[in-house]
Amino acid sequence: MSAQHPVWETWPGDVDWRPVSPRLVPVRILGLLAVGVPLAAGATLAAWLWWPGPWPQLVAGTAAAILLVRALLTRRAVRSWGYAEREDDLLIRHGVWTKRLSIVPYNRMQFIDVSANPFQRMFDLATVKLHTAAATSDSTVPGLPPDDAAGLRDRLAARAEREREGL
Repeated sequence: MSAQHPVWETWPGDVDWRPVSPRLVPVRILGLLAVGVPLAAGATLAAWLWWPGPWPQLVAGTAAAILLVRALLTRRAVRSWGYAEREDDLLIRHGVWTKRLSIVPYNRMQFIDVSANPFQRMFDLATVKLHTAAATSDSTVPGLPPDDAAGLRDRLAARAEREREGL
């Protein structure tokens, strides 16, 4: 049995993959801590209130281990993100455990958002999100410097407009 299927050994190799900024790592870790620590504290408090014995320590230790593993995998997860602009479509790849490759044809793009949450603004980053008619499209490119995000947005909008006009 082979370790990997050939489709995952390399993403489409004939394209120029652009990575996201490594500054996305601390942004993701801060987001993980902002959500994970209160949840872990709440679960530990609930265990302390309802179950006697070692359960609160077990819950706290498990939550801490999960947060630590997620934080350690964050760098690898951020490195997995990439995007490539081709002639007719945009490719977006990401994923450590579950690898995803999204192909978004320019003529299917309806509108493009550029956003930045407080942690992203703290590290001078933005996210580009593509909206298509498909409700389940996974068309997000996080961790771009604002100028790069605005440039990508403008290039994609121009290409989408050309595609719709049939040029």
